[in-house]
Amino acid sequence: MRSMFSVIVGLIFVVVVTIAVDMVLHVTGVYPSGQPLDHALALLATVYRVLIGIGGAWLTAKLAPARPMKHALILGGIGTFLALLGLVATWGKDMGPEWYPVSLAVLALPQSWLGARLYLQAAAPPEGNNNV
Repeated sequence: MRSMFSVIVGLIFVVVVTIAVDMVLHVTGVYPSGQPLDHALALLATVYRVLIGIGGAWLTAKLAPARPMKHALILGGIGTFLALLGLVATWGKDMGPEWYPVSLAVLALPQSWLGARLYLQAAAPPEGNNNV
């Protein structure tokens, strides 16, 4: 149960924070309403989605009862699947650069690996610490 919980919490974190950032960028006029993203805005969206994904994977790894990397990569697999769904749904439509949804699918696993790696580095005892 805790394994599923850790992945679900990470997924909810990613979805909620991403939607919140998207809303703020729409309300503030950074994202023009009803217009496709240009390359610069797609790059901005990619960057903050990757950072949020790293955070979600870190959270998943922290909450995992064991094997935090495995749990974070499961989250990344779910992210890849969802990004591929988005890619199929938006391909050929004038919603922005074609590379944007591709990048989300390609980066989902690496960002999840990085989030788990950051957690594992922070959780590891310092080198040279012989107090076991």
